[in-house]
Order: sequence, then C-alpha cells, then structure tokens
Amino acid sequence: MTTKRDYYEILGVRQDATDDEIKSKYRKLALKYHPDKNPGDKQAEEQFMEAAEAYEVLRDQQKRNIYDQFGHQGLEGSGFSGFGGFEDIFSSFGGIFEDFFGFGSGRQTRSRAPRGADLRYDLKLSFMEAAFGTETEIEIGKMEVCPVCNGSGTEPGTQPETCAYCHGLGQISQNQGFFTVRTTCPHCRGKGQTIPHPCPNCRGTTQVQVNKTVAVKIPAGVDNGSRLRLTAEGESGAHGGPPGDLYVFIHVEPHEFFSRENTEVICQIPISFVQAALGDKIEVPTLNGKRSLEIRKGTQPGDLFRFHGEGIPSLRDGRRGDQIIQVAIKTPTHLTKKQEALLREFVKLESGKLSKKLKNIIKGSSASAT
Repeated sequence: MTTKRDYYEILGVRQDATDDEIKSKYRKLALKYHPDKNPGDKQAEEQFMEAAEAYEVLRDQQKRNIYDQFGHQGLEGSGFSGFGGFEDIFSSFGGIFEDFFGFGSGRQTRSRAPRGADLRYDLKLSFMEAAFGTETEIEIGKMEVCPVCNGSGTEPGTQPETCAYCHGLGQISQNQGFFTVRTTCPHCRGKGQTIPHPCPNCRGTTQVQVNKTVAVKIPAGVDNGSRLRLTAEGESGAHGGPPGDLYVFIHVEPHEFFSRENTEVICQIPISFVQAALGDKIEVPTLNGKRSLEIRKGTQPGDLFRFHGEGIPSLRDGRRGDQIIQVAIKTPTHLTKKQEALLREFVKLESGKLSKKLKNIIKGSSASAT
C-alpha cells in the first residue's frame, strides 16, 4: 500500500498558509504538470493528480480541518478518497483552469455531457460495527445507461437526425434591431439532433432505473455522522457523461452499556459502599471481553479508573483510545437488624474520630489566636 504524502508538503506551503497562498502554489504546479503540456509523461500525470488532490482538500475548510486533526485516514472516514482520474478533477474544479491560465482543458471541452447525479444512502451501524469496522452490502436504486440502446436513446438500427430547425447548431438566432439574440433551440433543446425513432426500452431518455447491490467497507473508528464517498457509484451521466458518486452517511446506534467521546469509551460501574471503603477486585466489560479492575481502598463517588488501549481505533493512525470507568457507589436500602447494629457501631466510632479531630482543630485555632 502506497503511503500518501503530506498535502502541505505537496503544495510547498506551511500549515497556516492562507487560501490565496494555497491557490497560488497550486496554480504553478497545475501549469507545470498539466497533462496537455506533458503528453505521455506518466510522472507528470501523477504529480498533477497529487497536486489536485492536495488542493481539493486544502481549499475546502471542512476537509482541511478534518485533515489537520485526523490525517488521510480521517478524510477517508469522512467520505473523501481522492480523484478517480482526470475527468474527476476537471469536473470538480469546473472552469478553474480558465481562471488560472486563460485557457480551458481539452479534456473538459471534449466531455460536454453532463455528470450523473450523486446519491445518498443512510446506513445504520451497531456501536461495535462502528468501533471495529465491517463490510456490508447495500442495495440502491439509480439510473444507469440503457442496455438496449447503449445510451444513444435511439431504437436499435436507427440513428439520430440533425435538427431541421437549428440545422444542428443547437441554437437559433433572432434579429432585434441592431442586435442578434441567440437562444437554445426549442425543438432539440440545444442538442443539435432529434430522435425520430426512440428506444422502446428507455423511450429515448438514454437511461433506465435499476437496483444495484454495492459492497461497502466501513473503516474502524467511524462515528455518528461520518460520511463515506464511493466514487462513480452514483447515477450514470446522460449521453456518455461521467457517473456521479454515492455518499454513505453513517448512523451509529447507542450501546446499552458503553458511550463514546472521540476515541475514548466511557462506562459506569456500580459498587457497594463496603467495596469502596475496603477495596475489591471486580470484572468490568470491555469492547474485547472482560477485564479485572482493582478497586482501591477509600474509593469515592465519581472516581475514575482507566484501561489503556481498550477504546476506539483512531481514523488517523489506528491507535486505540482508553476506556474510562466511573464508579457509582450504591447505598443499601434493605438492611437486616444485624447490619443496622454494625453500622450504628461504625457511626459511633466515626463520631469519636470526628469529635477528636474537631477538638484538635478548635484547640489549634485558639493557640493561634493567643
């Protein structure tokens, strides 16, 4: 597995770089490694892709915050997995190359067909599935290229015809005084072609509704609200356009015993006041089974104990957080006569200690006053 380079290092900027500095650095790299200026140069293509991915993250404040805190794994857990190819870059950045260089991308110009729609799927996970990751399959309904006409929209054996109204231009011109106004052709809707014999399967729309099963790999450590991006698993683009993406939103169900704060697992264990006073050894559930916990003598309500490395794996580096155990001291409600007698004797002993301690305090205060 190839280790990704640091995005700030790729663009040659500091971590506190401004948006303008990031944009300026990317402009230079994009111009230097643009594929149309380096035909056939694989290394230049890789550097172009690498710089584009770094710029895509650092120009977006939300992605940048996630990257600064959790690194590459955090971005993957939130749904960003980079670009699938040049078309993804040109589609994502729109006219940015015209803004930068005063010219567009030949690739972008050739790919005028609209990109397919992005899709959303809400996935419920148990607390344990989110903690340790899982693999599952989901079924989504989406539009895909018609298998009968292969996306042409025409009946097999027929061809589209040039629009007789606009003569294939996709626009019509109207003279208004000294001005010529061009509008989209209402007959072909700007396509320049009409379909006299539409495909019977898709009725000329080029797409059909299908149900598709998609495999989803959930990384360990995802939290409620995490978003995964599955590139090119959205709807197909019309007329040969690139597909959209599928975004899987994670909803983690609460656990009956554990709760979570970042990578730490938190739980509460009830103990008796006798255990708290004298100390004890008890069994405590963890994400991986039970562990023995030593309750120290004189434990107070709300005291915390910690199991190192028994928490949630970090999306950034895979290291697990800790499990925090808070003790809740329970007061008995049904005592036998013997238990009451023993407690009353205990109270007398404690009262004697407190009385003696109070006398010493008063005596010390009096001595200080004199």
